[in-house]
Amino acid sequence: MWAGRATPFSLVPTDDPLFGRRLVLPDPPRSGQGRWIVLTYTLPARARPQRPLLRLLRAAGRRDSFVLPGLALGSARWLGYLPEDCEGIEIAAEPGFVLTRVGLRGSGSVFAEALLKRPGRAAAALRAGLARDERRWRDSLRGACAVTPLRRYPAWKAVRLSRSEPGEPASGAHIRLVLPAAFAQADAVARSVASLRAQTHRNWSLLVAWTEGVPPARPAGDLRVTSAEWDPTVALQDLCAGADLFGLLRPGDILAPEALSLLAESAAAEAAEMIYADEETGGRRITPCLKPDWSPDLALVTGYVGAPALTTGAFLAGLPAAPVGASEEAALALDLATATATRVVHLPRILCRRAPQTAAPADRAPRLDAYLWAAGSPARTVRHEGRLDLHWPRPEPAPLVSIVIPSRDRLDLIARVTDGVLGMTDYPSLELVIVDNGSTDPAVLALYERLRADPRVRIAPYPHPFNFSAMVNAGARAARGDILVLLNNDVAVLRPDWLDVLVAQAVRPEVGAVGAKLLYEDGRLQHAGVVVGLGGEAGHILRRRPADTPGHLDRLRVAHEVSGVTAACLAVVREKYRAVGGFDEETFPIDFNDIDFCLRLGAQGWKTVWTPHAVLSHLESVSRGRPVGAARARFEREAAAFTERWRAVIRHDPFYHPALSLTTFGEELE
Repeated sequence: MWAGRATPFSLVPTDDPLFGRRLVLPDPPRSGQGRWIVLTYTLPARARPQRPLLRLLRAAGRRDSFVLPGLALGSARWLGYLPEDCEGIEIAAEPGFVLTRVGLRGSGSVFAEALLKRPGRAAAALRAGLARDERRWRDSLRGACAVTPLRRYPAWKAVRLSRSEPGEPASGAHIRLVLPAAFAQADAVARSVASLRAQTHRNWSLLVAWTEGVPPARPAGDLRVTSAEWDPTVALQDLCAGADLFGLLRPGDILAPEALSLLAESAAAEAAEMIYADEETGGRRITPCLKPDWSPDLALVTGYVGAPALTTGAFLAGLPAAPVGASEEAALALDLATATATRVVHLPRILCRRAPQTAAPADRAPRLDAYLWAAGSPARTVRHEGRLDLHWPRPEPAPLVSIVIPSRDRLDLIARVTDGVLGMTDYPSLELVIVDNGSTDPAVLALYERLRADPRVRIAPYPHPFNFSAMVNAGARAARGDILVLLNNDVAVLRPDWLDVLVAQAVRPEVGAVGAKLLYEDGRLQHAGVVVGLGGEAGHILRRRPADTPGHLDRLRVAHEVSGVTAACLAVVREKYRAVGGFDEETFPIDFNDIDFCLRLGAQGWKTVWTPHAVLSHLESVSRGRPVGAARARFEREAAAFTERWRAVIRHDPFYHPALSLTTFGEELE
């Protein structure tokens, strides 16, 4: 049902510098009736991880653009609506894009599928259709039919798994692999060896390092496979044994036939120090592990890189040699050795199936603490609710923090947030700058008079038309602190340590903006980081999910890199704020200003971090409706400007896998 009725098609070139191909179908939609289209396509594994774009040319010069899913397997699919006034379809994609099938469906069949799969979304689509809201009707049906929860990965995989790319020999690069194993795992080892023998890249060698007793005889028939007893005194450099590339495997790891070839070719082309791809975990239920691009904070505490991963011998040779230790610590030793890598490449393809880990993994905390101490880092490991994370200490003496709150009237909001900042926050050196946009409520003005009696508080008038970015910039100019914290007036303090956590992250030299975990008043997630491209331009990941939602790879339980965070609660060193010119009040007066700010920090080399350990409540926005009329037109202008400026990031947020959906907000497959 999903793929629709196949129809002939052709792709013809255009003179558009971005949308370089036009999709031609044999018959246009009948007057007064739209239809749905299903595209199936492939991209080379080594193509840049840029999602394809599709643009609909509509009557009266209207244009609708969509970001299509990227690939994790051999092919990808996209379901979209062609309105009755659609006059053309254009596609932007990386070289090597091949459209393999086009299917057509009627709205009735799509609605029936939505009703079967997700009745709630089907009901929302019906309401939107009755209200003639095409966008919400379309997106509700797409979210029901085209998006698959991670738990249904096997079915999703079955229709996207195509013949693997053969891969070419990697210019003679020698790949050295080590597989620690116990004798009881001999069958699993045999499966891993069989997958290596099927590799299209032939220049590899494998050491099976047995962890108990005398090793068995060499496996017959392949001189590339050797065995020995595990030596805890050996260093990674010795295990690498002069090879061009080095990697670790677990018993039962099964590599796709093209895995080593693709990894080695990409490592050479990108001059990478380390390269890794995605994996799936087998067992009673197969689950995908769709990894972000290089995320060192996340890698240190979770070891998400996993397999398949290769590190260059030249990089390892330049590191201090140290004993690997027990066999179960080998992966941790490699994680810590590669933590300083700067040229790290992620190949977003599932190239390995891993058996579930039977033995308990090594405790990362002691060796991670030793690594941090040796590196001169002030961070140390800490456990939050049983999960390992890094604790970054607040500087001493505590730097002055300027908390900037744009506001107008709304006594219920401004009274609550100021009480939380001044009376419930355990931070010894702060000032509060309220940027007031013409409040007239006598109760608010009376509150301001009382607040002025506190030497930590200043009221900065902003007697101009509402411009959120300009108000933030005005507050930043008035601020005296070394660190700025932007705070909405509809935020409420929940824990006294929230500011300590933000400051500790913000003062790190490599960090730009820092965001907090924000909850709706009912306790559900409101902000756990921003994905660029989500919902069209940028959106909050996993919003309205339970507060303890772990997220894919357990990311929401630890501080980690993201592309953007909301200015509802954002910390940044003042000099970094000034270095990028603050908020862009001309282009983004109301919307997208915070994400644009984070991306401009990123362009200057400062990463954005979201932390789950600073928790506040964001109260009002749960009930905020969609803009209409002039406000909607203004939003569309800012959205278009954001798309034009950050199209490359919209097509590939480095911290969100390209196979994950941008249609819904829940880390689902598309």
